[in-house]
Amino acid sequence: KKQSSGSAGEIRLIGGKFKGRKLKVHDKEGLRPTTDRLKETLFNWLMMHVRNAKVLDCFAGAGSLGFEAISRGAESLVCIEKDKQAANQLKSNCAVLKADTQISVLQGDFFAKSAQLSETFDLVFIDPPFHKGMAAKAIAQLFEKQLIAEDTIVYLEQEASSDFAIERSEFAKRFELIKEKKAGQVLAQLYRVAS
Repeated sequence: KKQSSGSAGEIRLIGGKFKGRKLKVHDKEGLRPTTDRLKETLFNWLMMHVRNAKVLDCFAGAGSLGFEAISRGAESLVCIEKDKQAANQLKSNCAVLKADTQISVLQGDFFAKSAQLSETFDLVFIDPPFHKGMAAKAIAQLFEKQLIAEDTIVYLEQEASSDFAIERSEFAKRFELIKEKKAGQVLAQLYRVAS
């Protein structure tokens, strides 16, 4: 089920230098941009963490979270998106915002594309397709490829019914839960990578 504000096929940036700008979204089944209400909560949580951050959006989709971070002062953004049309739409949105120098869009599978990255990120968004059990694999990959390190802030958005919980996983000791919110079918959690 798609939830968006504004007309279908658009996301709106809700804060920062691009506040109020609308960006087109490739209309694809399963693409569910984070709702404005949840996005507002998340960026209130992230207030102290976004400015000058290097951001990775693992399953970028419509780019709602990554573009919001750039709007609010993040230094750079890497978006990984498997769907070719959605990735092309992300590229056109970079051009619309004249943010091509700050944003890289990598089209392809997260696991293949993230293996090509060689930097550590300050802020990582993990909002994988629901009901595919990808959260745990994505987190394992981020550690294995050293894309996250001590003090990296990680946002995880998954279906509230998911079997995966960081606290009950092999990663439990490596994360500290900062904030958590359940909104309808969605569970949103913000973590800091522990030392």
